[in-house]
Amino acid sequence: MGVLPKSLCAMALSLFAASAGNAATLLEPTLHVKPQGLEVGGGRVALTLDACGGKTDTRILSALVDNRIPATIFVTGIWLKRNAEAVEIMRAHPDLFELENHGGRHIPAVDTPQKIYGIRSAGSPDAVQAEVESGAAALAGAGGPAPKWFRGATAEYSPSAIAMIRRLGFKIAGFSVNGDGGSLLGAKETARRIAAAKDGDVIIAHINQPTHAAGEGVVQGLLALKQKGMTFVRLDDAEGIGNDGTTD
Repeated sequence: MGVLPKSLCAMALSLFAASAGNAATLLEPTLHVKPQGLEVGGGRVALTLDACGGKTDTRILSALVDNRIPATIFVTGIWLKRNAEAVEIMRAHPDLFELENHGGRHIPAVDTPQKIYGIRSAGSPDAVQAEVESGAAALAGAGGPAPKWFRGATAEYSPSAIAMIRRLGFKIAGFSVNGDGGSLLGAKETARRIAAAKDGDVIIAHINQPTHAAGEGVVQGLLALKQKGMTFVRLDDAEGIGNDGTTD
């Protein structure tokens, strides 16, 4: 191999290593709520549902209202514009629903240019800040309390973005149980994952995909937890403990 090919090969390997190293810096924070303690009852979990875009899964929304199951809903500005009826129902049940910030345009809170699960990141500190602040502004425009929590698209972050979001005054909502695999799992697996939640877990699932089978599984899993005697809490009603500097 000549000098030039060797040099090109080394350059390619260097770029690959830099790219891999950059990707490796992304964090997917966990979050738990303070356990209730099994001696008190069946335990408690926090249900968090992302409303990224699209429509509303009324199977889930109706089940929450009918069964009095509280939930923290992370909404984007995009979803808020398209789902006024669902927002009205949530606002009519302030004891059940806490609406929090999922960003203005559902852009990952990563301040370097890359793709996460096929979604292009914000790409710069200014763009991360714009995503967070536009999401908060959209919620303010829809009425109701100002958001205290933020969850970015894909729930992955660069460490510097986490620090910035905290400086903006938001706690960052990780999770400990991935209930529906981004709403891509089938009903049976989604139900199994959610029903297996333990005392102190924070569940993530989606409420914006009414045509996906996962929505049926979300309902089944939640009802199974309720049948076990599990108590549901919203993030604002519980002491959330996250890693990677997301809540402290």
